[in-house]
Parts: sequence; structure tokens; C-alpha cells
Amino acid sequence: MKEENRSYRIFIINPGSTSTKLSLFENERNCFTTDVFHDSSVLRQFPTMNDQLDYRMEVVDAFLKENHIDLTGIDVIMGRGGCCCPMVSGIYRINDRLIQDTREAKGGVIHASMLGVQMAEFLHKRYGGQMFMMDPPVVDELCDLARFTGVDKVYRKAGSHALNLKATARKHAAVLGKAYESCNFIVCHIDGGISITAHEKGRMIDGNNAGGGEGPFTPTRMGSMAVTDLIACLEAGAFDGWDLGRLKSLCSQAGGLSSYFGTSNSDVVHGMVEEGDPKAVLVWQAMIYQIAKWIGAMSAVLKGKVDGILLTGGLLRFADVAEQIRERCEWIAPVTVYVGEFEQEAMAEGALRVLRGEEEAKEYTGRPVWDGV
Repeated sequence: MKEENRSYRIFIINPGSTSTKLSLFENERNCFTTDVFHDSSVLRQFPTMNDQLDYRMEVVDAFLKENHIDLTGIDVIMGRGGCCCPMVSGIYRINDRLIQDTREAKGGVIHASMLGVQMAEFLHKRYGGQMFMMDPPVVDELCDLARFTGVDKVYRKAGSHALNLKATARKHAAVLGKAYESCNFIVCHIDGGISITAHEKGRMIDGNNAGGGEGPFTPTRMGSMAVTDLIACLEAGAFDGWDLGRLKSLCSQAGGLSSYFGTSNSDVVHGMVEEGDPKAVLVWQAMIYQIAKWIGAMSAVLKGKVDGILLTGGLLRFADVAEQIRERCEWIAPVTVYVGEFEQEAMAEGALRVLRGEEEAKEYTGRPVWDGV
């Protein structure tokens, strides 16, 4: 039975590439949010992402101790989901299979978010509480027509900033006074990675596989290009001496702005744009141009019935990003900007819905959403 006026404490763990974002909520109130920094020079010492677990936990433990934060009696520990098997959107109980599949990156993408459920288990063993995960990058709600590649038995995968995309969509639906499940949105997360997705009546039915490097190029990712062009580069010896890991890094770390300028620091590159550097201006505008093209593609997926184009993520701190997208896309639907991201709030709100009996937590089974034709 739901307890009236019960106060719940929820601890959120959200690992990123060089930091772990931590939040403590009491019901809807955010008691604190902080980024615990992990120096990249230290992280590079670990051969695999999983090898970072103990080090990250030591840093988090030190933060809790230094700030006199006691998690004894915590109600929920919520870990950011990583690359387990593809699943439908929702809040999931963290079980042994989920932890194992995430450690093994069954979804095919290596990212720091895979440490979230493992860190949650680490703290759960010490402090108790329920363990939940919500909307990992492998949320798969693709319509079947979006899955085909043109090569038999090779299918497109869902790989996006699902947590922030869906949180932004729900937030905007509330602003409109509507339910997310009654709206059609194009939602774009624009930051180091870029996800552009079509949301139809509460389901994310199509979008670029951002985790796989598909779509616009980004500060760190190469984006889509013709396979024949890539083969030509290989034949010309452009990648001589590169091992498979270095080639894969073009999809996630070394492509995009990093390839053009030797840095993925958007502040540095945008500074060059502001100074009028011709190459920087052209490359930056090309990135925004490609974002607009994918927004156009998602409008076709939704048959032109679009209630809003929502832009979120860190790169929206640069006003020209939204300005240039509006110039090309506002004829489709109104463009609304939500700078930053809402992942911590979304996870806390999801945990509260379960605790209050408003939503049932799902059980992770390890069975992918799609098994092919």
C-alpha cells in the first residue's frame, strides 16, 4: 500500500567520460548535484572501461566522506544504464543478469555509462535500498521499417541519449499541457554526441545510431559517410598502421571536430569560429547543416505531423546552433531550446513513480527487442 506523505531518499549515479555526476534527492527536492572529476591521465591507465570501477568508487567514497554524506537507510540507488541488451523504455530493477550483460557490453557500445549499474551494486551492498536503472542508451522502440540496412541479416541498431531525449520530451509535453503519449516530437541531444530522434505518441520510433557514429558528425564522432569513400581511404593507405581499435575510435572519440582540429573541446573550436577562422567557420556550420538534414528526415518519418522540435544538450550554450537550426527547420514545427540535460531529475522522478506505486518497475530478461526477420 502506498504511504501518504512519505519522504524518500534517492541517490543517483551517472558516470561520464571524465567524471561521475552524483545527486541526492529527497522526493522531488534536489539536495545536491555534483560532478566528481576523474583525470583523463589516470583513466587512460586502465585497459578497459570495467577496470575503472574500483578507482571511480574510491573517488566517490572519498567525496561522500569529505562532505559528511551518510547513505544509511537510503530508499533507492539509481545507476545510469549502460550497454546491455536492447530494451523498451522504462525503469528496471537492477538484477544480476543486467549487471553481467552490461559488464560484457552486450549492446555493442563501450561507454562510461556501463559503470552505473555496477557502482549502484557496490553501494547497495553497503547501504541497502532498492536498485533501479532507467532508459539506457540502448532503448529500442524503433518501428520495424527503421531497422533495415539493405544488407540481409544486418539491421540498424538503436543507440541514443535516450534518458535525456525522453526526459526533454516529457518536460515539453507538460509545458504544452499534454501527455507525452499524445504528442509527436523531433528531439535532438546536441553535445559531444548528437542524437536526432522521432517520437510518436510516446515511442522513439526512429533516429540516428549515435553510439555507432551514424548521423551528423559531432565534436567526437565521424558521422555517416559513404562506405565506398571509407574503402577508398583504406585502399589509399590513409589508415596504414591503424589497428581495429583506433579505427573504431573514429566513431566515438577521434572523429568530427577532433579529426579536423585535434581537439573535441567545443569552446576552443567555437572560439576559432568567433575569431573568423575560415576552416572553423565552415566545419562548424557543416555540423549544424547535417543536424538540420536529419531533423528533416525525422519529419518525414512522422509524416509532417510534428508538435515541436526540441533541442537539448551542452552545445546549445552557443546561440548560433539554435539560430541556424531554426533558419532551416522552423517551417516544420516550432523549435524550443532546453540548454543542458535533465538526466538526474528524470532518474529521480522515475524512482519516485515506482516508490509511489504510479509505475511498475520492469524486470530485465536479457532478451533483445528485435531478433531479425
